[in-house]
Amino acid sequence: MSFPDIRPRRLRRTPAIRRLVEETRVAPSELILPLFLKEGITEPRPISSLPGVVQHTRESLLKAAHEAVSAGVGGLMLYGVPDNANKDETGSAGLDPEGILNVGLRDLRAELGDDTVIMGDVCVDEFTTHGHCGVLAADGSVDNDATLEIYARMAVAQAEAGAHMVGPSGMMDGQVGVIRKALDAAGHQDIGILAYSAKYAGAFYGPFREAVESTLQGDRRQYQQDPPNLRDALREVDLDVAEGADIVMIKPALPYLDVIAAIRERVAVPVAAYQVSGEYAMVEAAAANGWLDRERVIMESLTSIKRAGAQIILTYWAVEAAQLLRERY
Repeated sequence: MSFPDIRPRRLRRTPAIRRLVEETRVAPSELILPLFLKEGITEPRPISSLPGVVQHTRESLLKAAHEAVSAGVGGLMLYGVPDNANKDETGSAGLDPEGILNVGLRDLRAELGDDTVIMGDVCVDEFTTHGHCGVLAADGSVDNDATLEIYARMAVAQAEAGAHMVGPSGMMDGQVGVIRKALDAAGHQDIGILAYSAKYAGAFYGPFREAVESTLQGDRRQYQQDPPNLRDALREVDLDVAEGADIVMIKPALPYLDVIAAIRERVAVPVAAYQVSGEYAMVEAAAANGWLDRERVIMESLTSIKRAGAQIILTYWAVEAAQLLRERY
């Protein structure tokens, strides 16, 4: 046989060689840990559909935040879970400086300063009696423009509480531009916006709804992205960038790797992806049954999201993955 002896397997022969030529590498600083702060509890409360994830007290939130920073995790995304008595039709507890979300942001900033990136979720679904991401019109639909006014005030409240970035997740038309204008007018020009630009109305959010004690009636298909559509997602991203988004995000991650890749090719701003609760729960359930190698699947899934083009990944495995990465490298 006269052809050259070309053997690509030479570069796969040992763990050291594989590490040397690795094309895609996840860094702990690129991971963001979602955290849930529950009003009125005295001990962390396990979330049954998210094994290993809890609703935090104010005290346990700070402990978890310190653990994440020590592991090298790049940021924290905070969700507030109010007492049911503090929910109403407009989500006013999300605007209250003494509401659970803003209290948590203030605690994190006082404890950690600028040692990590503290982010708040700008959406009212956790705070409304109906569980939708905005206020409702008389016909039961979400009133886009009335909701924008609330998002603007909510973002300013989070900035004043200490958030470095705000994350509008409601998929309202014009939300990024309205929030940017409100932040600037309030003197918060340095506060960044991580925009949930392509948030799909898929079936992977079930465990999250337990985590935030969602009271959702109906579904969110009238305002979240339709799963079959890619071009529509690109349009949403274009609009968010034009309105001032500092980072754009795709949610969920694994079912939409093609969307991540397309958006990465399209924009100059950083691209994030959210490895959502359903993705986490599937792996944990399969691992609990002995059906797969849990740690390898965690790292393989994160690597696939990074390889698709996401520079930043929100994941409930952030701390564990960061520790695994530090051991590996």
